[in-house]
Amino acid sequence: MNLKPETLRQIDEVIPHYPVKRSAALPLLHLVQEDLGYIPPEAIDWVAAKLELQPINVFELVTFYPMFRQKPIGRRHIKVCRTLSCALLGGYKTCAVFEQEFNTHRGEISPDGEVTIEFVECLASCGTAPVVLIDDDLHEKVDARKAKQLSDEIKRQAAARSQPAIQSSRPAVTVPAAGAKPPKG
Repeated sequence: MNLKPETLRQIDEVIPHYPVKRSAALPLLHLVQEDLGYIPPEAIDWVAAKLELQPINVFELVTFYPMFRQKPIGRRHIKVCRTLSCALLGGYKTCAVFEQEFNTHRGEISPDGEVTIEFVECLASCGTAPVVLIDDDLHEKVDARKAKQLSDEIKRQAAARSQPAIQSSRPAVTVPAAGAKPPKG
């Protein structure tokens, strides 16, 4: 497995915090997913060996908890709530707008690799339905218009990342803080 040295250090720090090694399984899976973006089969085997468990014991955790992913996702993760309040107030239409904007379907990576869209169960904001979680940011009252705005912003950010930095022959301009004296010279 190809984990970052920092992740390996964190894993080695976490295990001794538990009186029984197997109790560290969930934290280790979170660390692996944070590093790799998902939990591939070899990660299940690796965590099992690290904790002296059978791979099935780790596989059961990965398949039981919905926060663990077994396949890669896009750079951005759009999660649309589909529970009752969100469904009644337009969550399915919101999801359809995201799918159309990114030319993809739920659970797939968009052709440009930028997003994966998923339905999820309750995001605990029923009073502001429909709600969408983009990466770690909660967006409330996301109707079709707001879904289009969020999509446009994601596309704008993706385009900005793909543009090379413009080199300028002029020196950078700095603006002094309010009340600061201008430099002499």
